Amino acid sequence: MNRARQKFRISGGRVDRLKPISFRFDGRKLHGFEGDTLASALLANGRHLVGRSFKYHRPRGIFSAGVEEPNALVELGELGRLTPNVQATTQELYEDLSAKSQNRWPSLLFDVMSVNGLISRFLSAGFYYKTFMWPAGAWEFYEKLIRRAAGMGKGTHLPDPDSYEHVHDHTDMLVVGSGPAGLTAALVAAEAGKQVMLVEQDYLLGGALLYEGGEGAIWLEKTRAALDEFPNIKILTRTTASGYYENNVVACLQRVQDHVKQQNKHIPRQRLRHIRAEKVVLATGALERPFVFSNNDLPGIMLAGAAQNYLNRFGVAVGSRVVVYTNQDSAYDAAVALHSKGITVAAIIDQRRDVPPKLHQLTRELGIPLYPDYVVTEAAGRHRVRKVLIHTREDAPGGKGIWLDCDTLIQSAGWSPVVHLQSQTGIKPVFDAGSNSYLPGKCMAGGHGCAGAIAGYLDTDAAISHARKVVKYLLGDIKTAPRCFKAAVAGISAPAMHSSHQNSGKAFVDFQHDVTRDDIAQAQLEGFKSVEHMKRYTTQGMAADQGKTGNVNTLEVMADISGQERALMGTTTFRPPYTPLTIGALAARNIGAEFSPTRLSPFHECHKRAGAEFIEAGDWIRAWYYPKAGEDVTAAYIREAREVRKTAGMVDVSTLGKIDIQGPDAAEFLNRVYVNGWKMLAVGKARYGLMLRDDGMVMDDGTTWRMGEHQYFMTTTTTGAGAVMRHLEYLLQVDWPDLKVHLTSVTDEWGALAVAGPNSRDILMSSFPGIDFSTEAVPHMGVLEFESDGLPIRICRLSFSGELAYEVYTRAGYASILWDQLIKGGQAHGLILYGSEALGALRIEKGHVAGPELDGRTTADDLGFGGMQSSKKPYVGNILKSREGLCVPNRQQLVGLAPIDGMVALKAGYLLFEGDGTEPAGHGLGQVTSVTYSPALGRHIALALLAEGRARAGTIIRAVSALDNQSVDVKVCSPHFFDPEGERLHA
Repeated sequence: MNRARQKFRISGGRVDRLKPISFRFDGRKLHGFEGDTLASALLANGRHLVGRSFKYHRPRGIFSAGVEEPNALVELGELGRLTPNVQATTQELYEDLSAKSQNRWPSLLFDVMSVNGLISRFLSAGFYYKTFMWPAGAWEFYEKLIRRAAGMGKGTHLPDPDSYEHVHDHTDMLVVGSGPAGLTAALVAAEAGKQVMLVEQDYLLGGALLYEGGEGAIWLEKTRAALDEFPNIKILTRTTASGYYENNVVACLQRVQDHVKQQNKHIPRQRLRHIRAEKVVLATGALERPFVFSNNDLPGIMLAGAAQNYLNRFGVAVGSRVVVYTNQDSAYDAAVALHSKGITVAAIIDQRRDVPPKLHQLTRELGIPLYPDYVVTEAAGRHRVRKVLIHTREDAPGGKGIWLDCDTLIQSAGWSPVVHLQSQTGIKPVFDAGSNSYLPGKCMAGGHGCAGAIAGYLDTDAAISHARKVVKYLLGDIKTAPRCFKAAVAGISAPAMHSSHQNSGKAFVDFQHDVTRDDIAQAQLEGFKSVEHMKRYTTQGMAADQGKTGNVNTLEVMADISGQERALMGTTTFRPPYTPLTIGALAARNIGAEFSPTRLSPFHECHKRAGAEFIEAGDWIRAWYYPKAGEDVTAAYIREAREVRKTAGMVDVSTLGKIDIQGPDAAEFLNRVYVNGWKMLAVGKARYGLMLRDDGMVMDDGTTWRMGEHQYFMTTTTTGAGAVMRHLEYLLQVDWPDLKVHLTSVTDEWGALAVAGPNSRDILMSSFPGIDFSTEAVPHMGVLEFESDGLPIRICRLSFSGELAYEVYTRAGYASILWDQLIKGGQAHGLILYGSEALGALRIEKGHVAGPELDGRTTADDLGFGGMQSSKKPYVGNILKSREGLCVPNRQQLVGLAPIDGMVALKAGYLLFEGDGTEPAGHGLGQVTSVTYSPALGRHIALALLAEGRARAGTIIRAVSALDNQSVDVKVCSPHFFDPEGERLHA
């Protein structure tokens, strides 16, 4: 590779110069090496301008070298693989990588929206709230324009061709970060025989040692070699710890194939690892802070550590003539490194009045002009910084100052420990005035520790020593937890002074959201004095970098304006994820048909052999109908429902939730759960039960069978199975831990078929010869349990259709045997198969409630079950069911609806209005919940929830759909359309 093609590539670095790489940025072909990031390769090609800012569309350049990058956000890939807002500083370079700058039109050099800068005085903090309040009702018009202009990169709605997965790991000790502290912690824990996982967001281990060189680089190589000797250490690079949760669960994003051109379709692009650790060591380091001065966002202005990183790790010079701006010693290392590579260091601006003599001597020897007790007040340039203005700290605003020519300004205003993960656990960081930073709060006893730079130990040797102590404390070898470093250390950090000289340019605090010092002042002036309120009003710290470079400066500006002590101000809340996650990683394989488990009835193969058409019902695949030649679903279900009432039919009800309840207090438990009484239920009998939520609303209904003195078998609705199980477990574990009751979900253990119709008793007698199914032996709600030729059977006489009916259960493994036995027994009695569509029609004819009526907003009284509610015992919901709002006379109540023209079909969701001819307005009196054509009645019918419904029986109202402009006159009637006296049920 000819170095001339990368005009800012210099000697040295960790890139592999024998492996050149071609890539594209905004369509232009550029070159780099294996080991580059996209950012380092762009800089090597002289590209500082990489994007435009969010609000003002100002030119923005590469600012950092890591995850704190606020400016260099790009779009990668195309079509389904398009990924917006990727930080160029963390994206590894690979052959044919294609990246595009964001937030600009028509081009990066000429962005029409940069005109926003001319009207910036009208776009200050909170301008959305102040501007778009008038005229009244115009928000819907404004919203479209705002949403079109909002955001940075553009996503895609195309299917993602890549796969993702979730992994669960367990370890004795998790170490986050691989700088000197992290490597030491992993090594000490491994030497103690612990299983160790080390996660590092970079693709190389070492942290800051990767670019500092000298003895640190030698120590790094030795330590990495030592780690390889331990089989009990698992190292995961390209893995970012994004969230820290209770019980030491840490969510980590592993980027498996984000760095390769041709992805292997057999492995995922990314893994979201859920790591459960006995102990956690946070060795996440510290991030460098910038200064706040006019035009401090120009391309070519970056962090000093980043410049040193690009120089020593990637062999890239960030500029030809560099000014260094600092208030601490570490920036001098960057200046020396640049000078040693032949790069002109035009000046060092040091805010400190008393710069250590050794640094004076150093700059004299190198011939670098030093300006102690000076501040940078302004930068100038268009698409890149060209000069900076400096003043002494005593200069009055508006003083002349000194202009220094440069093409790059590197800066270091101090270091901010990366306390984000610890803060996610609820431990608040503590301000240390000596280091002008926020240090970790007190760690939870023995659960985790903070080692190295995160704890204030910025020196390599000090970080290594501290990490050893932290691990030994977590292992119990020492009794006292190591403390954070809180004393001020000369030369390491000093409070930053941000320029108060307000020149023509804006002074940015948050680069990504264009939040300026003036915006912070405006928020303070308007009463947003809390840091959390200020954050939301100005949007500071809300973008992809989450304020990593701007949070501390924001707090300094707030303190300067308000005069409040920093220690009393607190910080904004750090929430997961630490760095952005792709939606694909969060979803993993839970997409499409795998969004939730697909559940099949134990009789599924039997349905297929019988020619069933299937339908998705929640997680279940259910038999919908069994078509004969030429039949559609409507014709099939009408035939099936008619035959059930004429002879008999069999339907699969295995999807009902089933819970085994055992224990000496089981009856008392049910008595508290259901609104009706349960203590007197006899063995061998079942009862219908209704359960409420705590707020008095109906939660679920179903039957519960008493199988023995201390054993019950509960059934729930199909959709309510999981919620009911969670509800009951919560009650036992939290509210009534004294009750001796054990619950087991047995939904998948039992297959169930309902046999309904006038001939159903004869069918059972033919299927199970020798068993007495007479009314005396098995009355309504009677339960029978027996074996038939080794086939375990549970039967309850109950009905969802209003016909004489039985639910027949067997263990799931015997399902096909039961199916065949009932089919054989039913041949002489006209048994047919019917599906869920006919089942729905039969239940609507009978007026049974189901999911559409049990929508979480109805009470027992609303549904006509008020008489079931016991007045002699307490039960869940019995207090709040009597709230004033639930007892008003105009509550919506369950009714039946019969269209005046019985051949006109209703649709679920139609709104109900008075039938007096007035124009329908508002949300009406209620809504249609369930509809069907009734084969038994030869007309369309419906169930509905209607205000004062029972009092309106016999009246005419209107069912209206605004979507399709339909209006149907209907008569309010009883919801029990068919056999209201239950004669067929009790036959």
